[in-house]
Amino acid sequence: MDTTTQDAGGKPGIKRSLTDRIFPSLSGTALAAIFIATLLFGFLILPVAKVIYVAFLDPNSGALTLQNFGDFFSSSLFRESFFNSFYVSAMSVVLASVFALPLAYITSRFEFSGAMLIQSLGFIPLIMPPFVGAIAMQLLFGRNGSINLLLAQYGINIPFMEGLNGVILVQSVHYFPFILINLSTSLRNIDRSMEESAQNLGAHGLRLFRRVVFPLAAPGYLAGASLVFIKVFDDLGTPLLLNVNNMLAPQAYLRISSIGISDPMGYVISFILVAFSVFSLWASFLLMRGKDYATTQKGGGGLSRRKLSTRENIGAYGIVIAILLLVLSPHIALGLLAFGTIWSYSPLPDGYTLENFNTMFGQSGQYIKNTLIYAGAAAFLDIVLATAIAYIVLRTKIVGRKWLDYMATAALAVPGVVLGIGYLRTFNDFEVPFVGKPLASWWVIIVVALMIRRLPYALRACTAALQQVSQSLEEAAENLGATRSRTIRKVVIPLMSGGILAGFVTSFATAAVELSATIMLVSSDSDAPLAYGIYLFMQTPSGRGAGAALGILAVVIVAAGTMLAQCIIDRERKARTGEH
Repeated sequence: MDTTTQDAGGKPGIKRSLTDRIFPSLSGTALAAIFIATLLFGFLILPVAKVIYVAFLDPNSGALTLQNFGDFFSSSLFRESFFNSFYVSAMSVVLASVFALPLAYITSRFEFSGAMLIQSLGFIPLIMPPFVGAIAMQLLFGRNGSINLLLAQYGINIPFMEGLNGVILVQSVHYFPFILINLSTSLRNIDRSMEESAQNLGAHGLRLFRRVVFPLAAPGYLAGASLVFIKVFDDLGTPLLLNVNNMLAPQAYLRISSIGISDPMGYVISFILVAFSVFSLWASFLLMRGKDYATTQKGGGGLSRRKLSTRENIGAYGIVIAILLLVLSPHIALGLLAFGTIWSYSPLPDGYTLENFNTMFGQSGQYIKNTLIYAGAAAFLDIVLATAIAYIVLRTKIVGRKWLDYMATAALAVPGVVLGIGYLRTFNDFEVPFVGKPLASWWVIIVVALMIRRLPYALRACTAALQQVSQSLEEAAENLGATRSRTIRKVVIPLMSGGILAGFVTSFATAAVELSATIMLVSSDSDAPLAYGIYLFMQTPSGRGAGAALGILAVVIVAAGTMLAQCIIDRERKARTGEH
């Protein structure tokens, strides 16, 4: 409700909102900022701080101590888990680079037919959650998988999926698009004249790539590599499904779920997971600090493309096809498993059927319903918060507004398993009125976890959308007598609608397949979402067909969401530029 004040002459003055009249010293945006800051503090900062605090707490005396860390490093299992997590993350970056570098360089450096198709196919692995592809890749590359069964005829058996090797292969295949996307963008932005100058000075081939091209593209590569390292180091679902428990994230989950939330080792491991996430971001920043990657003109035309000879063309296509077949193999195997009857000790399933889908829909209705509710509610809350944060940061002068952006984005550096443990520790004793159970055991906490985990995605979309809204339109509305709240409702939000919708779709699609946080917070099967259902199905050989069918559904949800978000973004871009 708005009211109009009058000046001394009885003429209408400035409209005042209900909020302005109740809190005359605080504007509505200031109150919104306080509310959002309190929400982020309560459901992100406080739980993570609680985890860190308990990691330094003596469970007997309650005093601060470093003994927990001494106990951690004195245990051979924990030392092995620490080394394994670091090793798997580093090797996943290396192997992901092996996949991404040729695809990025070939499609950027040469006149290559189908370059856009190759780039699009290279993005597909991100659509499948890694824990879904883990079992599928085991059926192809495992000890008794299709590839090794064929190689066995020649007396060869390659341990693709044995122990840590399996985690590295699955994670590399899933996360290499982060490097591909960022590196391809950097290669396209290299100033062509710098390459030509190097060629005029005698640099060619690998020397040109090693001394000029790759150093100029280093920011994109390091950005992608740091993301791969963080994602692999924090991932929980893939090691669990491959039965590799001697890594940090599985150990944190197993300690809390088996021993209880009072076990200090779970918190020490969580602290290390957070610390290494922050460390990897800081290290990538240090590697780029003090170095000049600037070009003399924006984009510079990208690398000069040259034609390939017939032999080179055949070789390039061979490399590209081999890489694409490998990185798309989880999708192929998942489809075979979902439609197969029995697939054991044979290169292909014995037959094909739709029964797995009948079983999946018959037994997974609650999982699907819960996922629609949880992911939908989380995505809606995300766009509300993201729109408010974007407006406060870009359109107001509120003191400390930048910290809202920092706090919301900080969720990217917090592993899902750590957030789940933090919620269990912080809210396990908080009884919800009229519900009769602790907040940590109520299904609403899953929605909150998904909201916090996906808020950075929605925030980036809403921030980009608001940056493209001219502030003069808001000023014109206010000059015509509209209050700020009315201007936001009638002018700003409609103009941001494309970005808001893209943020909603992205948050919904990715929240629908979140496992790391939800596996810690599911208190009963009736409250479980789709990702948890896939995890349960995949625990037994008889349930893997139905689990694969549920995995297909998860892939379809993420794929549809990704395509819809991209279509919305493209439509908005064309509307701004006048393209048809």
